[in-house]
Amino acid sequence: MGEKLRLMAVHAHPDDESSKGAATMAKYTAAGHEVMVVTCTGGERGDILNPAMERPDVKENMTDVRRAEMARAAEILGVQHRWLGFVDSGLPEGDPTPPLPEGCFALVPLEESVPPLVKAMREFKPHVVITYDENGGYPHPDHIRCHEVSVAAFDAAGDPDRYPEQGEPWTPLKLYYSHGFSRSRLVAMHEALLARGLESPYGEWLEKWDADKGDLSHRVTTKIECAEYFETRDAALLAHATQIDPNSRWFAVPLEVQRDVWPFEEYELARSLVDTTLPEDDLFAGIEEKVTA
Repeated sequence: MGEKLRLMAVHAHPDDESSKGAATMAKYTAAGHEVMVVTCTGGERGDILNPAMERPDVKENMTDVRRAEMARAAEILGVQHRWLGFVDSGLPEGDPTPPLPEGCFALVPLEESVPPLVKAMREFKPHVVITYDENGGYPHPDHIRCHEVSVAAFDAAGDPDRYPEQGEPWTPLKLYYSHGFSRSRLVAMHEALLARGLESPYGEWLEKWDADKGDLSHRVTTKIECAEYFETRDAALLAHATQIDPNSRWFAVPLEVQRDVWPFEEYELARSLVDTTLPEDDLFAGIEEKVTA
């Protein structure tokens, strides 16, 4: 990886970048490559999930607090950061499901939400783009919209006839979907903990796993060895103090167990304009040869 290459990860909310692919990003920045996180919304409607942050001053200034958390996480990971500026849709719950709030990201037409990301791609010039799969990783409306916007921008960024006002065309070479919570990973962690005589936080989760959801492991094409950056990942997660309880199951599995059982992060190669051989162990596989040819 002698050539400096560029990676863009597009996420729905602040904190998503630290829970999905953070160790991968830290690895690539440490190797001297450029990484940019694009966050589609400000996370304004996120609940406070850490009891220690249940304070009036936090609730009254949620937007500013989450922006500060994001800045700290980006600093820890060593990445550049860009806000797209859309408003968090929240996660509607209830029976019947309530309508999404007016003006939220999930309701903004694609013809309005795609151009800002096209502009970001044309300015940063990523060789690789990472986003969520068609189900959003999980069915949050902002995650699904993030997928739709990311794929549309990936296709449009290199087309001089589309959004010419957003800058000079740039064609990203590879598009990946992150796969962070496969059933295979949970089973491996669960069994490893029990074998070591430790308590597993995954038993109930696995019992309730929707059989129809299945296991997406068959879609994984690329595994990035990044165990040495798990501490960096966890530090970035903890920077999102409103969202991450340090006593939660995020941190229930000792790092030595994680490094031994599942020392990588997983991705699905969705589009590629370069030749590569599957399975891969590098998101930039096939690209350095292309850009230096």
